[in-house]
Amino acid sequence: MASRGAIVEPITSSISDTMLPSETGETKLPVKKIPACYTELFKTIENELYEKGQSSFEKPNELAAFNFLCRAYFGSNPVDTKLGTDGPSLIAKWVLFQLAPVLSLGLPKYIEDLLIHTFPLPSFLVKKDYKRLYDFFYESASSVLDEAEKMGISREEACHNLLFAMCFNTFGGMKIFFPNMLKWIGNAGPDLHRSLAKEIRSVIKSNGGELSLGAMEKMPLMKSVVYEAFRIEPTVPMQYAKAKVDLLIESHDAVFEVKKGEMLFGYQPFATKDPIIFERAEEFVPERFIGVEGEKLLKHVFWSNGPETEHPTVENKQCAGKEFVVLISRLFVVELFRRYDTFEIEVGTSTSGAAITIKSLNKASF
Repeated sequence: MASRGAIVEPITSSISDTMLPSETGETKLPVKKIPACYTELFKTIENELYEKGQSSFEKPNELAAFNFLCRAYFGSNPVDTKLGTDGPSLIAKWVLFQLAPVLSLGLPKYIEDLLIHTFPLPSFLVKKDYKRLYDFFYESASSVLDEAEKMGISREEACHNLLFAMCFNTFGGMKIFFPNMLKWIGNAGPDLHRSLAKEIRSVIKSNGGELSLGAMEKMPLMKSVVYEAFRIEPTVPMQYAKAKVDLLIESHDAVFEVKKGEMLFGYQPFATKDPIIFERAEEFVPERFIGVEGEKLLKHVFWSNGPETEHPTVENKQCAGKEFVVLISRLFVVELFRRYDTFEIEVGTSTSGAAITIKSLNKASF
């Protein structure tokens, strides 16, 4: 079943439209459901800090992210089902088989090339794990599957595509991006933390103590920080594709002729750290996207396989979970600084990005 990565794109787009909110679709975004999931996350981290003096962010983050997605869109808490708390680990194993050709496990190159880069990994090794995920989605996502049937898509096909859209695109984005974003915010220091806390808490207070999409639009520093994290470290920096037609690709000072059928390789940081476009391109600049001139730079942020100013369609191949990943990233920053004035971290590495260890959390004092 691991071969479901080769999905039929129009179907996936239809399922994504049914399941995922647009950036302007406030009624579809379950803003009120996130505090419970992230209360559990921060409680786990606080308990580990008390017991061990430090806490790994990885597993609590993945469990909170998966639980939020399932509660928000299916009204189902995975912990109360046969899936239990196994969802993130099952997804990680399945995604490993999808991404093996481009992953690095930290082994010597010649060993990695022989083990995971030369031949497809056999799908029977993850068949049972995928089946557990599929059964959970089939039982829990009945409302989404009902909508799919109305569009002429079978429940089985819809379930496979729904699983891919949520687990690969959206959950995958959260799994990689949240630790990376936390790394950049954490390393920026307490001055940025206090500024974010002040902005976030004052806007929520002026909104009657409620959080909404409208309220988040009034948090320019918070939005800019999220975009800057996407810019400086895109979640999937490398792309491959074959040219479908002859074309010309232009840079600032050259033109490259590409023939139909030629393989193209794209490395996003070449664009997102372009010093001609971005001042201090190699630095994390929290306020970079604030104001009219800052917002003009968003068209040069390509983390979703397309400009941040565009929306996913079947034709442009942008990440199907793009809008949701941006929103949930903003919500995470908001929930973090509603609770804490500042925090300290230690940064390591993992196969998917940053490995974050929380060293301290200073609870909200104002």
